Amino acid sequence: MIITDNHMHIYKHLKLKALEQFKQAGGTHVLLVSLLAHHYDVFPKSGKDFVKVFEEHLNVVRKANKIVKAYAVLGVHPAEITVLGSRLGFERAAEIMKEALTIAGEYVAKGEAIALKSGRPHYRVDAHVWRLSNEVMKHAFELAKEIGCAIQIHTESYNYDMGVEIAKIADEVGLRRDKVVKHFSPPKVKEFEEIGIFPSVLAGDDKVLTAAKEGDRFVLETDYIDDPKRPGAVLGPKTVPKKVKELVEHGFGEDFIYKICKENIEKLYGVEL
Repeated sequence: MIITDNHMHIYKHLKLKALEQFKQAGGTHVLLVSLLAHHYDVFPKSGKDFVKVFEEHLNVVRKANKIVKAYAVLGVHPAEITVLGSRLGFERAAEIMKEALTIAGEYVAKGEAIALKSGRPHYRVDAHVWRLSNEVMKHAFELAKEIGCAIQIHTESYNYDMGVEIAKIADEVGLRRDKVVKHFSPPKVKEFEEIGIFPSVLAGDDKVLTAAKEGDRFVLETDYIDDPKRPGAVLGPKTVPKKVKELVEHGFGEDFIYKICKENIEKLYGVEL
């Protein structure tokens, strides 16, 4: 049985042991997402400085492939606007983020990564920073449209209006709505289907079962961050396999699991599992 975690980080707590735990629990495929630059001891002054971030992340993904089948997602975390902005000014921070995203897109175009990551802050910022963040995200959408890839987005907590707003930004640049993957989604599968963007459901509590009762148009994630200060956060690496097996116990067949863990992933990212 294929079991895929759509969004996980490897940092400096369990590191690759997290993937060994994932595999032991039944996990087979994982999308590993790059972190903020400072996690790699990089303090960018230009977009080109993110090359070190991306190369280090790709090196981790190569090592991960000795344990499970791992794919790279590259991009710029939207919180960089605050980190870089406090040091270099917010206008310059936005420029750097756009430059870095363009470079990330080159890796995707070459087949070294399968998707981009962008978004906007999940915390309160002033109107100026919010506008700049939306410009950065729109640039990332333009890149995804040009490359023909999916983009995972990290944003404020989901609600219907923000979902529609994000979908309309995709429309503006000609990016298919179903190529926009909302990281950290609630299990509102029918609502996401109505809007058109794709939910990556956080697999905690009863959310997986709730999502499954609404349909099969979703993928699953733990958003495991591998931070020694927050062990097990957001969810532990074993969570997706455990929750998928719970679906089976609740009567969801292998065809259903195939759909959410294999077919949906393949359609989103243009890969063959």
